[in-house]
Amino acid sequence: MSEVKNYQEVVDIASKHLGTVGGAGYKDTYAPDLLVKIPRSLNREGYGLTGEEFKGVDVWNCYEVSAITTKGQPVAGLLKIVCPSDSEFHVESKSIKLYLNSFNMTQIADNAADCISGIEARVKRDLDELLETDTTVTFFELEEEFEALTFQEYDNIAELVDLDAVDFTAFQSDADQLDIQELGTPTVLKLRSNLLRSNCRVTNQPDWGDIFIKIEGENVPTAESIAKYIVSHRTVSHFHEEICEMVFKHLTDACNPTQLMVACLYTRRGGIDINPIRATHTSLIPEFFTNTNYTIKKTIRQ
Repeated sequence: MSEVKNYQEVVDIASKHLGTVGGAGYKDTYAPDLLVKIPRSLNREGYGLTGEEFKGVDVWNCYEVSAITTKGQPVAGLLKIVCPSDSEFHVESKSIKLYLNSFNMTQIADNAADCISGIEARVKRDLDELLETDTTVTFFELEEEFEALTFQEYDNIAELVDLDAVDFTAFQSDADQLDIQELGTPTVLKLRSNLLRSNCRVTNQPDWGDIFIKIEGENVPTAESIAKYIVSHRTVSHFHEEICEMVFKHLTDACNPTQLMVACLYTRRGGIDINPIRATHTSLIPEFFTNTNYTIKKTIRQ
């Protein structure tokens, strides 16, 4: 299959910190050398993607972020990291978990406020240098509630389709499950589903997510066929970003839409949830994804 063209190369890069035992790889003082980057092209080449087909960002919400002041006072909170999808690289998830853990016993500044600013500055600098791009990094103290509404106007597929009556038979990312309606007039679908499941490309651990699709055009899939297509990812092994881009590519090829947005909000694993979004136009990306004043409101699964 073409999508596994660079599988071993990706695994070799991503496996740098996997499988360690006895705390190996875990450091509690600042260690930017723990970060590992993966070329996005390794995942995209198999699908004929260059990255120019869409706009987008990856939003990483990191919940286990803490450092200490010079007096030993802990500072803890949530770190929101936004990375543009046109960057040449993305960061490997285990490496950023270990990297953020390395702040735990690091003295950043004399007081809590400067400590927070110091965490933001160091993480942004390190990721910008690693990924060769411009990230945004925002620290939220845990007692603060700066959540934005998340896709409230999207229709739940489970409320549109009697899923009990559907035969789900494909579980290997099958775009042929999409049943395209040739309507002849522009139509907009805004759908969401909590049926998204795939596996980590390296560890094969399950990744659970909610998917949101906005598609506009004269040819659109039926809601039932989108449900079957989403379920077809259930046993494949891909990174979160790759799943989002693969769905975007399949819908583009099948429907030739005038506008398309795909967002995947994944559940937390290792203290981090990853939320990629891809769209034909920047205007389709909700502000709460990139706005540094807000975190993304959690879905019930998250």
